Amino acid sequence: MSLSETIAEEKDTRPPVAIGHVRLYVSNVLEASEFFVKIGLRLIAQSEQVAVLELRGGTHLVLRTTPEAIPLGTKAPFDLMVDDVFATRDVFREWGLTVSEVEPGRIHSSFTLTGPDGYIL
Repeated sequence: MSLSETIAEEKDTRPPVAIGHVRLYVSNVLEASEFFVKIGLRLIAQSEQVAVLELRGGTHLVLRTTPEAIPLGTKAPFDLMVDDVFATRDVFREWGLTVSEVEPGRIHSSFTLTGPDGYIL
């Protein structure tokens, strides 16, 4: 019997394991937190050195300050998923955020978003 068959509720078809925390180093935790809340994450805890934000599914994004400069165009160590990639991109663009065109893919379409410190999401 698999782990999901052993511990999951009958109605829950999600996998039994998820990513708990993803860490991202930023130059300014407060500004980065504001950005991620704006695009849809939920703020759980925050100080000047660290913040914890929640994504759909319960994964936590942990923001920590770094004294080192982050090179512009650094790819974030994760990507984000939304229900409607076209509508989300349009809203982000209307908000003045830097977004790419939507690129069709074999499995799904995607776009990039420039985040705090020039990270590419």
